[in-house]
Amino acid sequence: MKSQKALTINPIGYIESPYKEKFAIPRQPGLVTAAKGKVILTGKANNAELVKGLAQFSHIWLLFVFHGTQEKGWKNFVRPPRLGGNKKIGVLATRSTFRPNPIGMSVVKLESIELITQQVILHISGLDLLDQTPIIDIKPYVAYSDALSDTKAGFANSQPEAKINVSFTSQAQLALTKFCKQIPELALLIEQVLMQDPRPAYRQGKADNKIYGMRLYHLNIQWQMQTLNNVLVSVITSEPPLVQSE
Repeated sequence: MKSQKALTINPIGYIESPYKEKFAIPRQPGLVTAAKGKVILTGKANNAELVKGLAQFSHIWLLFVFHGTQEKGWKNFVRPPRLGGNKKIGVLATRSTFRPNPIGMSVVKLESIELITQQVILHISGLDLLDQTPIIDIKPYVAYSDALSDTKAGFANSQPEAKINVSFTSQAQLALTKFCKQIPELALLIEQVLMQDPRPAYRQGKADNKIYGMRLYHLNIQWQMQTLNNVLVSVITSEPPLVQSE
């Protein structure tokens, strides 16, 4: 077999995201519609000509690099959260970040395209990307070819999502009132993130008294699973968290 030459791919931009750490990022795009971010084009790709006509599409594909786990390399087998984190399966049968090439893809909603002093900015929502994620390509989402109905989803369909109720303490409600002036959809964002139960796979579906911390935007949020279907948010602050997330 003829040897293949190495392929060099350079980022064309990066993401500004409310998710400042891997913990609590939804496992798929579109699950948290209140998550809003930006694609900032850079270098030669920062040219309005590249996105001419893109605004005609409601959604776009983002191809990106899993930069948060890139240095850890890849594995033949991984343990998907949807299988409880206990069963091993081939990495190419999953969407794990630990891949032979650390490339991911997500469909996000394209809210608008903005040009500010020659800087091209794509405003997006429903993202599932870590802040500062490198973007290597952008493609329009085309429903007639991309949305297939006659498909099988393997283990991804094996576990229905449980409905989780999210409530706030009076202290957290006061903080929401304060910070919602800067982030209008903050309450909805927190609710949608926690409804996905971001705890590690081995803790999901089990009683858990642990207090967790997660970072969204510049905020630290502390919360606890009171029951399997009820989450209580106790603290929302811009100060360093008292409890570190797993």
